[in-house]
Amino acid sequence: MSINVMVVDDQTLVREGIKSLLSLAPEINIVAEAADGKSALEVISTQKPDVVLMDIRMPVMNGIEVVEALNSRNEIDISPVIMLTTFDDHQLVIQAIQAGAKGFLLKDVSLETLVEAIIKVSNGETLIQPSITQRVVSSLQSKQSTFESSDVPIPLTAKEIEILRLIAAGCSNREISQAVFKSEGTVKNQVSNVLDKLGVRDRTRAVLKAIELGVI
Repeated sequence: MSINVMVVDDQTLVREGIKSLLSLAPEINIVAEAADGKSALEVISTQKPDVVLMDIRMPVMNGIEVVEALNSRNEIDISPVIMLTTFDDHQLVIQAIQAGAKGFLLKDVSLETLVEAIIKVSNGETLIQPSITQRVVSSLQSKQSTFESSDVPIPLTAKEIEILRLIAAGCSNREISQAVFKSEGTVKNQVSNVLDKLGVRDRTRAVLKAIELGVI
């Protein structure tokens, strides 16, 4: 079953490049595109893509504003957004996480990584490309993040820290289960425990909170 994807970027060459790249993946179906955030919101409402690939910096309405607008609708099925970013956008990445974006990739991402990210996000997971994580670490060292979390989390066990590191690497529950030799159900419970202890609601925020606290 193919995944319906929408591409949003104000640069025509970038949009066409992403579409050409994804045309090589049989599991991906490009259903729509837009050149700015305002147009994207209108198209998302009608097309309801499974995943939206969106540039953070755009005219009229940027990617962060689009994600905020989508989440404010209080709809049951909100199209998850993967932000396309550059090395200079790490502070905007934090804002996008606060807004509710589900993934973050550099614009020079490979086809394999891009398709993998789309599949994971369409399955309800979150993903930060490791190279972006390093930039976020530097930003958090100089500026305290403000996303919702508990101020003093319950101490994590060595196993939970291992799970966190695998989450930060973009591993799915299945991949984590294979790495730690545990059942997928056990890993799912461990991931839930990690989120509860850190006081966050998803895997992306868990990674950023752990980085901020120096846990990983």
